[in-house]
Amino acid sequence: MPSTRRSRCSRTTTALSRGRTSLPYANFIGPYGGITAAQCLNAVLQHPQRLGDPVAFTVNFAAAVADGGFAIRARPARTNRSTQHWIIEMLQGEEVVATGTALTALRRPTWGGHELPMPEAPRPQDVARVTRRGVAWLERYEMRFLLGMIPRDWDGQGASDSLSRLWVRDDPPRPLDFASLAALCDVFFPRIWLRRARQTPLGTVSMTVYFHAGAAQLQAAGAGYLLAQARGQGFGSGYFDHTGQLWSEQGELLATTHQVMYYKE
Repeated sequence: MPSTRRSRCSRTTTALSRGRTSLPYANFIGPYGGITAAQCLNAVLQHPQRLGDPVAFTVNFAAAVADGGFAIRARPARTNRSTQHWIIEMLQGEEVVATGTALTALRRPTWGGHELPMPEAPRPQDVARVTRRGVAWLERYEMRFLLGMIPRDWDGQGASDSLSRLWVRDDPPRPLDFASLAALCDVFFPRIWLRRARQTPLGTVSMTVYFHAGAAQLQAAGAGYLLAQARGQGFGSGYFDHTGQLWSEQGELLATTHQVMYYKE
């Protein structure tokens, strides 16, 4: 049966946002992927035709982002009564370095519940902060690991399970919003490093975030810690994936995420 939902017929606008990479968020090659994701999402958040708040967001890393300037094109591909579908491109010069899609929507009061409760954990203040040097972006997040830290010895004696769990927040602390939550969804170290204890060359190909909280829940989370966890799923033929979840200190499930990475032997 064809849908009877009406779409808005007003003319859509492609907005061009410009920015630069930031040295404090540098990674081994180019910027930290989470900050690139946040910048792509922010182009949607700042668009004058945006309807509602993010529900789903995917960014595909088409090429390494070079240090320097970039432009982001964001346009609503279709707008319905309560949902809006977005196409996003990040460019450096004439080259596309990242693509993305987003779903924004007007949230309405409904029945709700989560089947994945927040794991029991000590207070973040009772967990030692982990200081890991090497790349700049690590210093932009305060990480307090409960389990699943990457190996200190790359001896090939990996773990049988890649589950990580940690308290995390921006450093310096800042009130949580959709862009910073998207960036936080990428704080997880590659699962294959835990499984193999080898410095395997790799990179993120695609990252998806599902937002289970609206603006009010993010405001309530404030500048507090989030409990974040991730676990790998399938490894092989040069690719692996993981799923992750992030809860507020109050136990609200704020976001779930899924990421695919490539790796080399």
